[in-house]
Amino acid sequence: MNSKVQSLKAFLAAAGRVALVEVAGTKGSTPREKGAFMLVSQAAIFGTIGGGQLEYMAIDKARQMLGSSPAGQGRRDKQARIEVDEVCATLDVPLGPEIGQCCGGRVEVLIRLVDTSLAAELVLAAETEEAELPYVYVFGGGHVGQALASAVALLPVHAVVIETRAEALEGMPETVETRLTPMPEAMVRDAPAGTAFAILTHDHALDFLIVAEALKRDDTAYVGMIGSKTKKATFKNWYLKSADGSEVELARLVSPIGGDAVKDKRPQVIAALAAAEIMTALVGHSSSVGQHKTLGHEAAVG
Repeated sequence: MNSKVQSLKAFLAAAGRVALVEVAGTKGSTPREKGAFMLVSQAAIFGTIGGGQLEYMAIDKARQMLGSSPAGQGRRDKQARIEVDEVCATLDVPLGPEIGQCCGGRVEVLIRLVDTSLAAELVLAAETEEAELPYVYVFGGGHVGQALASAVALLPVHAVVIETRAEALEGMPETVETRLTPMPEAMVRDAPAGTAFAILTHDHALDFLIVAEALKRDDTAYVGMIGSKTKKATFKNWYLKSADGSEVELARLVSPIGGDAVKDKRPQVIAALAAAEIMTALVGHSSSVGQHKTLGHEAAVG
């Protein structure tokens, strides 16, 4: 499995001289938030501060600082206030018609040449961020499972695909972790708090066992099962009568995953809808947990 941290380390090792381009401040509507960054070398970039003319200006200035700017680049600098020395530059850029962007806000961009110390700081920050990423467990590596794995691989999550069949794990995206096990339902019990579970195996009975395990937990961000209205009704009957489940627990189940507003059952479409649904649930769960912690702290202080 290849992670963002590994990609960052590889970029730093191969890029030669590098400049860090970071959003240092924002006012109004802007493409990215404060703290967003990208790395610029003579021939490549890593990350983004939002694209558009703002990013082009920042890349131009970074490459000037690296000593690699072709003649004519930096021509947009007159549209922004710039302070620069040998290792650091600050751009104060209005996001208006002057530069061809209509966000309407203003962005302060800090550009610094990356030395050994700053490179180590970037790697440490990336490792910390990666350790705090929410988990998405995808049970099943069939057509929809493969498509969903590809979709969530692009998101800021730690994706894990779990299967009972080794061949179904072949060809997964390199940023996705894979686990082969004869008892996938057992994986649910050891998953981190706040995990999102997407259940779409090749076996309905196995789906039921995994969903039942997930619904027993009260710290999940999302529990979704692929299927039809008939499958959901069959699961409900089994869960309440044979699995000691409750209506309260059952109410947390999302099925079919991705909703039923779009009547398109192609795997890629289901995966896109499910990925959006999962990400929305993860963000909502993170916000509610953060609010709960804040309220608990305030109560303790009070």
